[in-house]
Amino acid sequence: MKRDDVNDDRLEMRVFVPSMLVLAGVVLPLILFPDAGGAMVNAAFAFATGKFGWLYMLAGLSTVVFLIGLAFSRYGNVRLGGPEDKPEFSYFSWIAMIFCGGIGIAIVNWAWVEPIYYLQGPPFNLEPGSAAAAEWALTYGQFHWGLTPWAFYCLPALPIAYSMYVRRQPGVRLSVAAGGILGRHSDGWAGVLLDAVVVFGVVGGVGTSLGLAVPLVSELASTALGIQPSLMLDLGILAIWTMIFGASVWFGLSKGIRILSDLNVVLAIALLAFTFIVGDSLFMLNGWLNSLGKMANNFLTMSTWTDPIEKSSFARDWTVFYWAWWIAYAPMMGLFVARISRGRTIRELIVAELVWGSLGCWVFFAVWGGYALNLQVSGALDVGAILSERGIPATVGAILGTLPLGGLVIAVFILLCFIFLATTLDSAAYVLASVTSRKLSGYQEPRRSIRVIWALILAGVGVALIQLGGLKPVQTSTIVVALPLIPVLLLLTLSLMRWLKEDFGTQVQADHLVGDPAE
Repeated sequence: MKRDDVNDDRLEMRVFVPSMLVLAGVVLPLILFPDAGGAMVNAAFAFATGKFGWLYMLAGLSTVVFLIGLAFSRYGNVRLGGPEDKPEFSYFSWIAMIFCGGIGIAIVNWAWVEPIYYLQGPPFNLEPGSAAAAEWALTYGQFHWGLTPWAFYCLPALPIAYSMYVRRQPGVRLSVAAGGILGRHSDGWAGVLLDAVVVFGVVGGVGTSLGLAVPLVSELASTALGIQPSLMLDLGILAIWTMIFGASVWFGLSKGIRILSDLNVVLAIALLAFTFIVGDSLFMLNGWLNSLGKMANNFLTMSTWTDPIEKSSFARDWTVFYWAWWIAYAPMMGLFVARISRGRTIRELIVAELVWGSLGCWVFFAVWGGYALNLQVSGALDVGAILSERGIPATVGAILGTLPLGGLVIAVFILLCFIFLATTLDSAAYVLASVTSRKLSGYQEPRRSIRVIWALILAGVGVALIQLGGLKPVQTSTIVVALPLIPVLLLLTLSLMRWLKEDFGTQVQADHLVGDPAE
C-alpha cells in the first residue's frame, strides 16, 4: 500500500465549525445560566456514573486484558510504519512526551493529597484513620493512576497509528482510524460528529487541568510573594501559561514539545529525589512495596468492586469517576501518542504506556503520597484537617512548607507546575490542529497558523471560565462525554483487529515485522 500523495493541511471547516458549535452549545449556557446549566450537568453526571458505573469498570478491566493479550500475540511485532520508517524521537524523549502529555498538572495535585482522602474515607467500609485504611490509602492511589488509566490512553493510539503509518490514510482523526468498521461513512456525518465530540472532550479536558492548576499555582504564588489571591493573579498566571505552551506548539514536536517534555521529566525527578532524601525514605519504600503487593493481589477485586449490597459511594466517587476521566482524555492521548510513535512496534507502544506510564505515576504516589501520609500518621502535620478546612491548594502548600528550604522548594514546584501543564496544553493544541486539518498525513505537522488558533481558543475558554467561575460544570460535562466514548473505543478496537487480520492474518510473523504488507 503506497503512501497517499494527496495531502492537504488546510483547515477542515466540516470538522472545525461543528466542533465550535458543540463547544459553544455547552460552554455558553454554563456561562449565561450557571446555576441551571450546572444542575443539568451534575444530573447527567450522576446518571452516567450511577446507572453505568458497572460499564466503566468492565471497560477498564477489559482494556487491560485486551492490551496485554495483544502485546504477547504475534501482532505485537507489527511495526507502525513502513521499511523506511525509524523512530522519530529517542526512547527517553518519546516516553517523556507520552507521560507529560497524559498526566499533566493533575498528578502534582493529587499525589500529595489523594492518600489522605482515602485515609479519611477508606474503601471496603473500613474504619477511617485506621491502620488498614492507611495501607489501602497508598494502594488505591497506585491503582487509580496505574495500569487501567494507561490502558485507556493506549487503546485508541494503536488504530490511529496503524491508520497513519501502515494503511497510510490521510487524516489524523478518530473517524479515519475507525474506517475499518465505518468504511465510507467515516468521511460522512458520522465521522464529523465523532471528531466534533473529540474536540469538545479535548477542550473540556484542558478545562479540567486549568481548574486544578490555576488555584494551586495562585495559592502558592500568593504565599511566596506575600500577595492576596485575586482574579488578576489568576489571569496573569494563565497568561504566562499561554505564552509557554503557545511558543512550544509554534515550534512543533521536535523543537518545542519534545524539549519542554524532557525538561519537565528532569525537573520532576529532581524534586522527587529531594523529597525522598529529606523525608522518611524507609517509610516511602515500605509503603510503595506494600501497596504494590496489595494491588497485585487484589487487582481483579478492585477492578470489579461496585459494593452492590452496602452501596457505599467509594467506587462511584473514585474509581468510576477516574475511569470516566481517563476515557474522556483517551482520544486526545491516542491522537498525540500515535503521531509521535512512528517506527515503533505495537508491543513497544503497549509497554511504553502500561509499564513506563504506570511506573512514573507510582513513583509520584510512593514519594509524595508516602511523604504526606507519613506526616499524617506520625502527627507531624494534620494534613487531613487542612484538607477538610482549606482545600487542596492550601494543603499542598502546607506540605511543601514542611520540607527543608521551603521557599526554594515552592518556587521550583511552581515552575514544575507551569511546565507540567504547558506540556498538556501544547499537546492538546497540537492534537486539535491535527483533527481540524483536512487530509494531514502522519508525516506532516499541522500548519502553525492552525496550531496558534487553537492555542488562543484554549486560552480564551480558560479566561472566560475562570472569570465566571464555570470551570467545574465543564469538567463534569467532559466526563459525561466518556459514556458514549466507550462504544467508540470498542469501534476503534474492532477496526484495528479487522485491519490486522486483513493485512497480516496469513503471514508468518518475524521478530521485527515491518508494518506495510504491500511493500
